[in-house]
Amino acid sequence: MAAADLYKKAVYFLIVAGSVLLALVLISLLEEWGHKYLVNNFPFVVDTRGHLVPKPGGEAPDMMTATGVSLFENILRIVKIVLWMVFVVAVIRMVQRLLFATVLRSVSQSEITSLLKTVLSIVIYIVAFFIIFQSHFPGIELAPLFTGSAILGIVVGLALQDTLGNLFAGLALQVDHPFEVGDVIMISNRGQGVVESVSWRGVRIRTFQNKLLVISNAVLGKEVIEVAPQGNLNARLVTFNTVFTDSPARTIQIVREAVRQSDNVSSKIRPIVRILDFGESGINWEIKYWPENYAKFNDTDALIRQRVWYAFQREGISFSYPIRTVIMAERPEPVSAEDQISTTADRLEHVPIFAPLSDEEINHLAQAAIRRVFAPGEAIVRKGQEGGSMFVILRGSVKVQLPDGDGVRTINQLGPNDFFGEMSLLTGEPRTANVVAEEETDVMQIRKTAVKPIFDANPELLNSISVIVEERKKLLEKEMFEKSMRMEKPDSGVVGAIKKFFGIGHN
Repeated sequence: MAAADLYKKAVYFLIVAGSVLLALVLISLLEEWGHKYLVNNFPFVVDTRGHLVPKPGGEAPDMMTATGVSLFENILRIVKIVLWMVFVVAVIRMVQRLLFATVLRSVSQSEITSLLKTVLSIVIYIVAFFIIFQSHFPGIELAPLFTGSAILGIVVGLALQDTLGNLFAGLALQVDHPFEVGDVIMISNRGQGVVESVSWRGVRIRTFQNKLLVISNAVLGKEVIEVAPQGNLNARLVTFNTVFTDSPARTIQIVREAVRQSDNVSSKIRPIVRILDFGESGINWEIKYWPENYAKFNDTDALIRQRVWYAFQREGISFSYPIRTVIMAERPEPVSAEDQISTTADRLEHVPIFAPLSDEEINHLAQAAIRRVFAPGEAIVRKGQEGGSMFVILRGSVKVQLPDGDGVRTINQLGPNDFFGEMSLLTGEPRTANVVAEEETDVMQIRKTAVKPIFDANPELLNSISVIVEERKKLLEKEMFEKSMRMEKPDSGVVGAIKKFFGIGHN
């Protein structure tokens, strides 16, 4: 049928082309006869271009004769231009039919192909018209005519901006050829479906909800498009889950067989069943299969899920479901403030530095003490910091360190019921070492404001406390300096500093 149609069009072409060429020959004969008649009877001659001009040196023809001759020649030229354009159009159309019926027969995007054919035809027609017109009217320049219409062209171009954008985007799609009619495409944030048609303006997509999605070529050229070609096996993923107690090997075998027997599943590639990950309540699985017709993947996914469910029912495999273990814990009764103070006082009684204090004085310290917790490796105090408080270790352990060149040197380790920072509390001097928690450490901080009322009421406590402080100070001085320090009397060293810091006079 296609060959017969092509033969019929070839016959029409020969008839039209022959008629045009015959008409051109007749017009040429008529033009030649007219030139001879006018040259013999009127003062005209034929120039080198074949045009009639007044005879030089002779009598000029009257105006009516000159006008008639000019009109006669212009009519003949116009008729010849029209005939030549008819011949060009016939030739171009015949070439297009031969070309697009043979070479481009396999191109499925017929509308884009037709658009390309039209654009090329228009370009050829314009070039042919320029050549034919200039050959018959060489004295008329067409360039100034088109230059003068530049403003009109700009106006028309702006008005057709979107249309031209779609046109050229459609041509770009034709060159790139990313998809064809029948392919399944997914456009991000816009939709998914089967391509129904591609035109110079845009693409029509039939969504899986049977809606029609029309997107212009200009917009489509800026989007990310996922294409599932019609003639290609495109994979699909379906997930499910099972309990941890079911055998993975047995599950893979059962599910794979159920998938292979489902409709629209290609037999060319073996379905893949694999563990995706271990979830909170069971094993998460993934099925990878290749549908024969990707446009029906929704129905195929649903069918596979159905087949898996029935296979699990027959084989005794269970789907997982969320499991939560709820443990009911009794809320501890809140500890009263009195009990907290009593517990703190019991811990302070075991601190050697507070051994001389009475029960009332211990309770006063317990009320004013602040409890703090430090993480492993966290510095509780640093060398050089301003003092004013001391610490009692309730739980954990700490390292006493001194800077040594680029690193630090540990000079002592302290545990529960040990204390540090007493020199800063009692004398106000800066910290003499770093104290770093070795593990999570719970300490009790005692500030100057808690100790001052006790010293004001009982100045004799200074002597007993200063003895312990002096011994600890000598240990640090011995580690910091290479020679031993001279033992000083309490009242001349530490006791004097304590009295000065707390503003207590010498007795």
